[in-house]
Amino acid sequence: MKLADLRGRKRTLVAVSVVLIAFGWFLHPDSDATVGQFRSVAGRKEYVTHYREAMRRFPTPPSVTADIDTDFGAVRVYEWHTPETRDSMPVVLIPGRSSGAPMWADNLAAFSSRHRVIAFDALGDAGLSVQAAPLADMADQAAWIHQVLARQAPRGAHIVGHSFGGATAVAYARHYPTEVRSLTLLEPVFTFSYPSARLMAWTMVASLPGLPTGWRNHALGRIGGTDYDPTEPMARMIDAGTHHYDAHLPTPSLLSDDDAHALTMPCYVAIASTDSLAGGDKAQRRAGELLPHAQVEVWPDTTHSLPMQVAEPLGKKLTDFWETSS
Repeated sequence: MKLADLRGRKRTLVAVSVVLIAFGWFLHPDSDATVGQFRSVAGRKEYVTHYREAMRRFPTPPSVTADIDTDFGAVRVYEWHTPETRDSMPVVLIPGRSSGAPMWADNLAAFSSRHRVIAFDALGDAGLSVQAAPLADMADQAAWIHQVLARQAPRGAHIVGHSFGGATAVAYARHYPTEVRSLTLLEPVFTFSYPSARLMAWTMVASLPGLPTGWRNHALGRIGGTDYDPTEPMARMIDAGTHHYDAHLPTPSLLSDDDAHALTMPCYVAIASTDSLAGGDKAQRRAGELLPHAQVEVWPDTTHSLPMQVAEPLGKKLTDFWETSS
């Protein structure tokens, strides 16, 4: 097996594990929690160690690191820019469940070629953001992002979301459409359709509380098509978040016809060709029905980790898309 193929499979399994963790939380929520929080000081310390290791995967360190206060807590925000892109229309990256800002390391080089880039850790989820008030629904999710971007991107931004971040990006665009220059949804989960019954079945198995690690890794392997490697930096970070962080997040719902009416901005939707957790062909068709003005594309030879697997060509595609959407 080629090294690139091996890396691609590892990325696939990391992305799959993120979604399994997310579905597992919806299946087995922490009924006592009101805000997301680490279970112990020691657990947070372990998580931060792996988080920092994952952040080192970025080709360049952030130009700006800040903790921005909102009505729902303090949000850890990173920005990358050069003298040439400092005043450009920003690209804002909304991460998938449990993956935080570190998930975008493979995409930064392409995304930042013409734009400044803003990424953050989501409130209520594992990361360095600190939630202080409950998130009752997806409108609250949109509200804290709006408060962050009112400071970081007051002229608007190109919004990009992956996986559950795609559902959050849709919520933000619905509630604050005038602030969104364009909307990009990469394998958006719970947005246009649901995953297949097979993937959901393995999800239920892998998300059972107390499941032995070996069995869980086997379930991840069945979905990803190869052995799960828990030593990859992102995998270690995600695993630490799973064990040490109690998330408390609203559950997204499928985009309705009425909700879609607000999404008049330029839209791009990317769907994986294999084992799509966004819903595959059903998601492609539904996206075309709801957003007839959108570019909806199925990327060959990709899975749910599409942004990492096709980082370079995706970056070129989106850079051109953003140029025509500004």
